Amino acid sequence: MKDNTQLGSWLAEGPYTLAMSSGFFGFFAHCGMLSALEEVEEEEKTHLPEKLSGSSAGGLVAAAWAAGLSTKEIAEAFFALKRWDFWDPCPGPGLLMGRKFQRLLSDILPVHSFSACRVPVALSVYDPLRHRTRVITSGDLVKAVRATCAVPVLFHPTWIDGRPYFDGGVLDRPGIDGVPAGARMLYHHLPSNSPWRSKNGAGHRLPTRAGLRPLVTEGLPRVTPFHLHRGPQAYAVARQKTKALLGA
Repeated sequence: MKDNTQLGSWLAEGPYTLAMSSGFFGFFAHCGMLSALEEVEEEEKTHLPEKLSGSSAGGLVAAAWAAGLSTKEIAEAFFALKRWDFWDPCPGPGLLMGRKFQRLLSDILPVHSFSACRVPVALSVYDPLRHRTRVITSGDLVKAVRATCAVPVLFHPTWIDGRPYFDGGVLDRPGIDGVPAGARMLYHHLPSNSPWRSKNGAGHRLPTRAGLRPLVTEGLPRVTPFHLHRGPQAYAVARQKTKALLGA
């Protein structure tokens, strides 16, 4: 971190938005980080986020927490996840149709609309026809989460209001397009650990903007649809590193 202020002190200074990056199956790590913030809230009454924003894996955790789930409940759902819970191969512009994933989201999320969430949440999705990011903040929460997680090639696009959408991380990997410029923001960054990405590529670069406080979690195990058993380890690593920063 470039800011020398202790993270716990920074959180206590006032309201902030929590933004979480994309990162394939990085939702385990995002949940671990957020669980550490919840624990500090219980012990020291440090501020939890007043708003959330995210793309892909970050958007999934942001939506689940905003919808009313605790990180313990989110983690339980993630730890129980099996590949066949969302695996529905179908010919088309992607390996998976995505309908099983949407049903899974419907079962997990306690509310299905943005308006019913306990705090505002903004989800970035990618519009391939206009080649730009759209930030969704209202309407069907389940379909918006499905869209922000629709990794190209892996999933078919998600159709919302007659338009196809893919993973928000295509153009907004940090998941911060839904945060107003200059807003006080804690940004949880998951560096890409894909063997096909350059170590100097966009997956490793931190965004720069006024008000942004970065929290980078490195050294995570690579979680994929075929390596979901690594998820609890990624959760534990992110939780431990965040707790260390909070108590540093």
